[in-house]
Amino acid sequence: MASNETHYTLPRAEFDKPVKIAIVVAPYYKDIADQLVKGAIAEVEAVGGWHEIIEVPGALEVPTAIGIAERLSNFDGYVALGCVIRGETTHYDTVCNDSSRALTMLGLQGLCIGNGILTVENYDQAAVRADSDGQNKGGGAAAAALHLIAIARKFGSQRKGVGFKPMGDDTLMAGEGKGSVA
Repeated sequence: MASNETHYTLPRAEFDKPVKIAIVVAPYYKDIADQLVKGAIAEVEAVGGWHEIIEVPGALEVPTAIGIAERLSNFDGYVALGCVIRGETTHYDTVCNDSSRALTMLGLQGLCIGNGILTVENYDQAAVRADSDGQNKGGGAAAAALHLIAIARKFGSQRKGVGFKPMGDDTLMAGEGKGSVA
């Protein structure tokens, strides 16, 4: 059983200045989500960080909320939390694959995201993984985000924006004037 397995865990990330984390959670299974959030908060607070909780309707909305927060706010990183339990239809596969793919795409664009969206076969598996005194997947997702923030800070300043950047005055080619079309 997965609850008996042990895994190597990196030492906790350390920071010179506090981190600001958005914990984006889909509380569809409220008691599972509460345990995930509890674990994430404890991990963020353990490094002296600050957090804000953002709730969304479901796992598919988590990446969108992270994208919005990145464009309109100043978070250092994000923790994606929720739970998807297999049902009788293929909707499970869509939700699992698309939420994970969207989070990965945001991460590849430079966002520091810990993915703690549980994808499980049944409620009991979710409860074991979410338990903040057990497997603590919420705390693990927060730790992942914090490690990515530490890497980003090590290699330079964080860049703002997700996706395409509008062309501004500083990107005009020599000899072109404002408003010219190439």
